[in-house]
Amino acid sequence: MNFNEIAKMRQSTRAYDASRPVEKEKIEACLATARLAPSACNSQPWMMTVCTGDTARKLAPLTQGMGINGWTEEVPVFIVISEGRYNLSEAAGALLKQNDYKSIDIGILSAYLTAEATAQGLTSCILGWFKERAVRKLAGCKGKVRLIIALGYPKTEPVPRERRKARKPLSEITAWKES
Repeated sequence: MNFNEIAKMRQSTRAYDASRPVEKEKIEACLATARLAPSACNSQPWMMTVCTGDTARKLAPLTQGMGINGWTEEVPVFIVISEGRYNLSEAAGALLKQNDYKSIDIGILSAYLTAEATAQGLTSCILGWFKERAVRKLAGCKGKVRLIIALGYPKTEPVPRERRKARKPLSEITAWKES
C-alpha cells in the first residue's frame, strides 16, 4: 500500500472491537514508524506512552465529558503523546522565532503513527478532548499531554467515507507563485 492509498483509507474511527486485543507487534510497528517523524533540529520533543488493559479502561473516562467521546470505553489501546524536552538548538530557535515547534513536531508524529496504524490494518482516532492533569497522572507523563491516539480494530468493517464533501478543493487551499 503506498502513502496515497493509506491517506485515502485512513479515517477517524469511533467504534472499536473491545474483545479483539491489538497485537504488541502492531503497536511496536506504529511506534517505530512514528519515531521516524521529522522534528525541528531532530529534537524529537515527545514521549509516547502506550496504555492497554486496566490502564486503558481507566483512561477512557478521562477522555469523555459534555457528551463527547462516550465511545472510548471500547478502545483497547491509547497512546498518550506528551511533550518531551527541546534540544538546545530547537529551544533557541523556538525562542528567537516565537514558534511552538513542539506542537508542529507532535502533529507530524501523530500523522506518522496513524498512517502506520492504517497500514497495519488498525483504525485510530486522534483525541484532543481529555482531562490533562488526570491523564498525565494515570499515564505517568512528565510533560504536558498534547494528544491521545485511540488505536484498535473496528467493531465493523469500515466503509470509506466520501471525502470530496469533507475536503476543500485544491484551488481553495493552495496558491502558486511563479517568477
